[in-house]
Amino acid sequence: MNQLFYLMFGLTLFFAFALAIAYLSMHTSRATMQRIHEIAHRGRNYRRNSPLAQNAGRRLFTVMHRVRGWVGLADEANLPERLANAGLRGTLPADVYNAARILGPILALTVAIFIPWLRTFWIIALPAAAYITPNVVLTRLIRRRREKVRKSIPDAIDLLVICVDAGLGIDQALLRVSQELGVSHPQITEELLQINREQRAGKPRIQAWADMAARSKLADIDAFASMLLQTERFGTPIARALSAFADTIRQKRRQLAEQMAAKTTIKIIFPLVFFIFPCIFIVLLGPAALTIIRGMPALSQ
Repeated sequence: MNQLFYLMFGLTLFFAFALAIAYLSMHTSRATMQRIHEIAHRGRNYRRNSPLAQNAGRRLFTVMHRVRGWVGLADEANLPERLANAGLRGTLPADVYNAARILGPILALTVAIFIPWLRTFWIIALPAAAYITPNVVLTRLIRRRREKVRKSIPDAIDLLVICVDAGLGIDQALLRVSQELGVSHPQITEELLQINREQRAGKPRIQAWADMAARSKLADIDAFASMLLQTERFGTPIARALSAFADTIRQKRRQLAEQMAAKTTIKIIFPLVFFIFPCIFIVLLGPAALTIIRGMPALSQ
């Protein structure tokens, strides 16, 4: 029984890692590989043929969608918005998320059946944890991306100020900033390019920035969208407004750094008490304690 349990547990971990690696490889390199094949097969009537793995993945996601319909599990209404906030666009992330919330509990239940101790507890706990895990992972991805966008805002505003002072319009400045920050801050680059695409599609500039503020849910982006709205409404020079906003952002970043530095004196108390002080006590008082212990029999005699 123990050997069968370890075998099933190992197979579950293997398939989970394989699915994660396959998804990451497709997510990061699919567009690049398509572009490489297009260039390599230029002039040869190249057609984009889906590999066998992609066809199998589509069939799996189709089956999972039908299973969700049979069971009665409705898709989350805010799932596309949450995936967009995490930087995951397209239909593949939603299919992977929904499939993970079905296959995860099934695999967890299969593993829990072979656990020899507290089987009832594991049968309930493992599927519940497997069902909640995709939501927790997506929430962490959203928070991590939002934090990266927040850290990149001061650099983007500074570059915007430089571009506008050099004579570029706000739209051309956005494109230039997205080119400059493509390597160091890819998250803010995606947002700026999304704004540019929406404007080219006919959406007003203020509405595009308001949508970015709704996606990111950051106070700095909300303030920037409000600043653009005021400049459009009252005719304030955009360069002056951007300079004032950049000064505010830099001051806020400096205050945040000072606040984090001030918190270190409190946070360092716990490592000192639980890790450093015991070592110091052992080094200083250990030899004296050993000497006292060795001398106790002589004193008793």
